[in-house]
Amino acid sequence: MKITDLLKSGVPSLSFEVFPPKTEMTFESVRGAVEEIARLRPAFMSVTYGAGGGTSQYTLDIAKSIKEQYGVPSLAHLTCVSSTKTTVKEKIAAIKAAGIENVMALRGDIPKSMENDDRGGWDYRHAVDLVREMREANPNFCIGGACYPEVHPESPDQNEDIKRLREKVDAGCDFLTTQMFFDNNLLYNFLYKIREAGITVPVIPGIMPITNAAQIERAITLSGSFMPRRFVSLVDRFGHSPAAMMQAGIAYATDQIIDLYANGITNVHVYSMNNPGVAERIMTSLSDIIGK
Repeated sequence: MKITDLLKSGVPSLSFEVFPPKTEMTFESVRGAVEEIARLRPAFMSVTYGAGGGTSQYTLDIAKSIKEQYGVPSLAHLTCVSSTKTTVKEKIAAIKAAGIENVMALRGDIPKSMENDDRGGWDYRHAVDLVREMREANPNFCIGGACYPEVHPESPDQNEDIKRLREKVDAGCDFLTTQMFFDNNLLYNFLYKIREAGITVPVIPGIMPITNAAQIERAITLSGSFMPRRFVSLVDRFGHSPAAMMQAGIAYATDQIIDLYANGITNVHVYSMNNPGVAERIMTSLSDIIGK
């Protein structure tokens, strides 16, 4: 089932992101975690793509098993920054052959080895290049793209960021998923601005439960996320205790999700970090709201 069709129901739902193993040695442990999350019957599950494509086959294998073994719609990530057109064409063909119809088209993080390259020589400089190619390769793909409520780290300002986002949507994105954020007002303001700019595709908010203090630095590095005073106080108070921080982080994320539902959002995507316990506790807290 296409993600866009799932979003039309109007019923509050949760989806989860998982990531593939970095090596064959860790495949079984990751697969076990993925299976536990799939058994929770989320609206869909997304599977990330390894840096440089190193775990790309695992991404496809996991996305296919989620769909075929558990009947949960899957969304396979595909990045392009370190790929050639030939490689991407092969990856798209493999996705089609696997029967995956939902694809998240991303530029991806720039590898350190490419940071000083002349970008003019790259086959793919931006995600819009991948979106356009995927749309031409398969009109039936349901293509997702990323967006940043707090501005893409490489954009000079939000106006320019939204302009580039409009280009990506016009190239063929059917829906957007946001980078993590910790203040819902930032999302509501962002939604108003992109609707004013003519971007009308569905936007799925991405929420990351911070369950240990070490995750905060990574969250800021990845997205430049603003940390509200309320959240900072929570970390200051409970960050020293793993169990307390886990409980407080899940409660904070759950509160964000409830507020999003109350303001008309129908699906929320949770960056679960392959942690079935976190996924289950959030879903249980929302069971009557989402009918699970």
